[in-house]
Amino acid sequence: MGKTIAQKIIEAHLLEGEMNVGQEIGLRIDQTLTQDATGTMAYLEFEAMGIPRVKTERSVAYIDHNTLQAGFENADDHRFIQTVTKKHGIYFSRPGNGICHQVHLERFGKPGKTLIGSDSHTPTGGGIGMLAFGAGGLDVAVAMGGGTYYITMPKMVRVNLTGKLSAWVSAKDVILEVLRIMSVKGGVGKIIEYAGEGVKTLTVPERATITNMGAELGATTSVFPSDEMTRDFLKAQGREGDYIELKSDDDAEYDEVINIDLSALKPAAAMPHSPDNVKTVEEIGPIKVDQVCIGSCTNSSYLDLMKVAKILKGKTIADGVSLSISPGSKQVYSMMASNGMLADIINAGGRILECACGPCIGMGFSPNSGGVSLRTFNRNFEGRSGTADGQVYLVSPETAAASALTGYLTDPRTLGDAVKIEMPNSFPVNDNMIIAPASVDEMDSVEVLRGPNIKPFPVADALPESIEAGVSLKVEDNITTDHIMPAGAKILPYRSNIPYMSQFCFAVCDKQFPERAKEMGQSIVVGGNNYGQGSSREHAALVPLYLGVKAVIVKSFARIHRANLVNAGILPLTFKNPDDYDRIEQGDKLSIPDIKKLVETADQAVVINVSKGVEIPVLLELSQRQRDMLIAGGLLNYTRQLNEK
Repeated sequence: MGKTIAQKIIEAHLLEGEMNVGQEIGLRIDQTLTQDATGTMAYLEFEAMGIPRVKTERSVAYIDHNTLQAGFENADDHRFIQTVTKKHGIYFSRPGNGICHQVHLERFGKPGKTLIGSDSHTPTGGGIGMLAFGAGGLDVAVAMGGGTYYITMPKMVRVNLTGKLSAWVSAKDVILEVLRIMSVKGGVGKIIEYAGEGVKTLTVPERATITNMGAELGATTSVFPSDEMTRDFLKAQGREGDYIELKSDDDAEYDEVINIDLSALKPAAAMPHSPDNVKTVEEIGPIKVDQVCIGSCTNSSYLDLMKVAKILKGKTIADGVSLSISPGSKQVYSMMASNGMLADIINAGGRILECACGPCIGMGFSPNSGGVSLRTFNRNFEGRSGTADGQVYLVSPETAAASALTGYLTDPRTLGDAVKIEMPNSFPVNDNMIIAPASVDEMDSVEVLRGPNIKPFPVADALPESIEAGVSLKVEDNITTDHIMPAGAKILPYRSNIPYMSQFCFAVCDKQFPERAKEMGQSIVVGGNNYGQGSSREHAALVPLYLGVKAVIVKSFARIHRANLVNAGILPLTFKNPDDYDRIEQGDKLSIPDIKKLVETADQAVVINVSKGVEIPVLLELSQRQRDMLIAGGLLNYTRQLNEK
């Protein structure tokens, strides 16, 4: 039997386990990336492991999230990251060089390589033929130290693309269609592989848009073949030597096949407040727009922004509309400054932001109260924009630009002949904003500089014999890591200060949770389906740990968050019968007897709701490694114990 692209890369990097669906496997990781909102914690964890220098082929630290320096906190964290990376063998991408996923695609991504990043949109690398995973910071720290990265062997899904995109229809519309079909939890436990004749019509930046938003499917990752289109992109970046051909075998077998005719797609939008709440722009109709934001790691490439500039050229955005543009990288920004197209955007009324994530993570440019904001971003979770009642729609750059001109959600097909932008034969390469680490001989002389905002991170105790605790919070389905640990300009600067961040934990759901959890001392959280979807931020596990959360009981978990809970030493439990969710209420007293013995030996446990006098069976869906980690009190304790042996 033939193999898929993903299976070929997995096989070439397999260190532990067998490639049987549902079985835990361990992979060798070639590259890692971090960004500054998660990087401080990842590097503190790397230091705690006591390994002097990274062992990967390439590790890069990017500064792209916390670039709004309204106080000393972000600047101090950037200084810490720059010095700690210089000491330990990690490349440093300075503020202003661009968004991690866009820059990594341009300068470092290699077909056939494995990549993990402390950002959930790391699967962007699948657009260039990498097997790229979002992960928690501690997983990245372990990989940088040469450790194995573990996932559950996924199912394989083939998305078969036929035909060619019509005028004014874009790659964003492709992934919105996949989200409409599969939903935000339809990709859990799966790798999405794109294939078919339609693939040949998509450039690498277009493919990267699609793999980027594969994170919203809950998928393990997404990947495209590495073909002549890939070679052309790498050649244009001066990296043709990094090219290898990579494709699935003709007789490869898939667990699921989805067929999409590109020529049948229409401009679409994901409506508030979920990326899978998708309709065509035509179906939604001409709603009034207050704000348009173009950029983010999803749609900030040269091709995307050149199309926007062409649409806006010689025109003025509508009265009452505010337009922001965030270039994805210094390369994109400088190219548009050189060819004059940046001036066309500025003259039309666009407000140019720096090459950073910015509004996508609520870092500025929040919409007005109840305002409608069209964004070319990847997430539209409630409150993520920084405005609690903001109405965020996810759209393509073409739809965004057209709507900025009319003041209403507008189908770009009404603009007439489509703008056409060709992929450059060569990109201007200037890596002067990427700092190489110190040599092995020089590394010991590098001083790591720490600001007062950097506080020790919490470490769990070893798993107790039994757990007796109350329910501090009960939440519904599709709780995101933005619900658990919000982003935004008020909170992100404190990502290295867990005690301060704790006062915002679950504030979107219940502002009283932090104080209640502190008063309880130790507690349990109960949730519904797809708990922990969204960002890979491990703070959504570390902050509850700091607040005394010992276990989380849900109907189902999102992959990365579940791994982060285990890494932190918090017990992840799944209802055996989902209806038992209704048998627990906030404030109930729960008992989980003999849990240490059961984690060691069993696949099930019993949660006793002492308040209601009922017993509730739960599943212990854990690998042996995860069992050992939980017994030790998380990945850091577990790693230390291994090193002591």
